[in-house]
Amino acid sequence: MLDSAILAAVASPRRREILRLVWSRELAAGEIHAAMPDVSFGAVSLQLRALSDAGLLACRHEHRYRYYSANRQALGPIGAELERMWDTALWRLKLQAELEQTRRGPKPARRRRRQT
Repeated sequence: MLDSAILAAVASPRRREILRLVWSRELAAGEIHAAMPDVSFGAVSLQLRALSDAGLLACRHEHRYRYYSANRQALGPIGAELERMWDTALWRLKLQAELEQTRRGPKPARRRRRQT
């Protein structure tokens, strides 16, 4: 049986994206933030803490850096489902829409095409 903290953690599209990033390799917090340029480092840090508190991320300290990797065993059967979702193009489109919907602050300016 899965803990409600785990289900709450994977309910967030940003947290699912972080899990995808660290699913097969360990990444530093800065590298995770670089993959999510539309949010602040502080926001990414809060998401990392929520995933760690739920037991879904392992954190390793090395000097002043923190490296994160997924704790696949904690997800149990949901892990296999997440992997299937991440492999589809439709999931990537859904994620993009969800991330845009949950984005806070001003929307980025749209670039205009130059007419020739």
